[in-house]
Amino acid sequence: MMKLSDQDVGPLIQAENRYSLRALETPRAGVILARCLLAMAVVLLLFMFLPWQQNIRGAGKVTALNPAHRPQTVQAVIAGQIQKWHVQEGQYVDAGDTIVTIREVKEKYFDPQLLERLQEQLAAKKSSLVAKREKADALRRQIVALQQGRDRKIEQSKAKLEAERVKFRNAENQYQRNKKLYEAGNIPLTKFQEITYKYEGSVADYQNAQVEIERLRAEYEEKISKSHSDLNATESDIFDSEGEISKLTNEYANTRIRNNQYQITAAQAGYVVRAMKAGIGETIKEGDAVCTVMPEARDLAVDMYVKAMDMPLISKGRHVRIEFDGWPALQFSGWPSVSVGTFGGTVQVIDYFSSEPGTFRILVTPDNSHDEPWPQQLRIGSGVRGWVMLDDVPVWYEIWRQLNGFPPSLYTAPLDQALPAKGGTDSKEKK
Repeated sequence: MMKLSDQDVGPLIQAENRYSLRALETPRAGVILARCLLAMAVVLLLFMFLPWQQNIRGAGKVTALNPAHRPQTVQAVIAGQIQKWHVQEGQYVDAGDTIVTIREVKEKYFDPQLLERLQEQLAAKKSSLVAKREKADALRRQIVALQQGRDRKIEQSKAKLEAERVKFRNAENQYQRNKKLYEAGNIPLTKFQEITYKYEGSVADYQNAQVEIERLRAEYEEKISKSHSDLNATESDIFDSEGEISKLTNEYANTRIRNNQYQITAAQAGYVVRAMKAGIGETIKEGDAVCTVMPEARDLAVDMYVKAMDMPLISKGRHVRIEFDGWPALQFSGWPSVSVGTFGGTVQVIDYFSSEPGTFRILVTPDNSHDEPWPQQLRIGSGVRGWVMLDDVPVWYEIWRQLNGFPPSLYTAPLDQALPAKGGTDSKEKK
């Protein structure tokens, strides 16, 4: 109804006749609702421009930063049969404490006096080696003596040969003179025959002296060669004996060490948390795990896995918010300052290769300088959820990124993602 006049006719109309006019009016609840929706829209619009800290989600478990403080399996060095358990699960043991005693299962080592028998064999071989070395020295002296005797005999034969040569020349000269006298008829035939006989005897003696030298050479060479052959055979026996002694020495040392392996001891102090083998008489092989020892770890860390897509955005020193299983927490990943029940950490180690397909491992250590210490009740193996905190972006950008499935973004690229250079320093440390 158009209001064309300034005169108010409302008082002239009775109240029961005003229903249509009241129906045309805007309800008060609608006005309030509209104002609330408008206020919410304004708040939502302002909310879209609030800062939101991007983060990378990951999950893992509690571990120790030092590998020596992680659960260790106690393994059997030799095969054997369990004879006695000296501990029970949950018991604390010091380094060197005996955990299990085993007995021998290989028939080669059944003899309880095996070490003594090996020592006897070793002593006999060493005595035999001494005798063979003495024999070799005697053969060397014999060879020297034969060489010296050969040289003396040859010198004697050469002197005799020289004397025979002089006699031969004299007999030859006498023979030539008497031959001329005989041909001239100045001496009788009998005397010439006597001189010829002497001359032929001197020739034979001279030739025999030459042959004697060669015979002596051959005789002594044969004796010397035989002595050399005996020496070589003796030296070969010496080498064999030395090899056998070395083998027996090694066997004796291995057996003595093996006897010390019947007591399986703890490599370091800790708690026996799990027995892999149970019962008396159970046979174990070389390298079989007997039980697990959990050292007292003071350097707790979080072994966390993140997606390979987010890996390039993580750098050492990045702050991490951590939620441990068993500790109630309320985590606002974009606003870590208002989170409740979470603990702070710092990225300490980043793997340079993929631990599992599509994931990379990082190690997070406590950040006690800015946050409260991690709970003392934490145990290695407890589940963990974590958020690696990145840079701040507007809320609207984060929503847009999540809807499109984009990875988080950084204003500057991390400088420590290159492989470490020679000497263990990465690119950032080199700079």
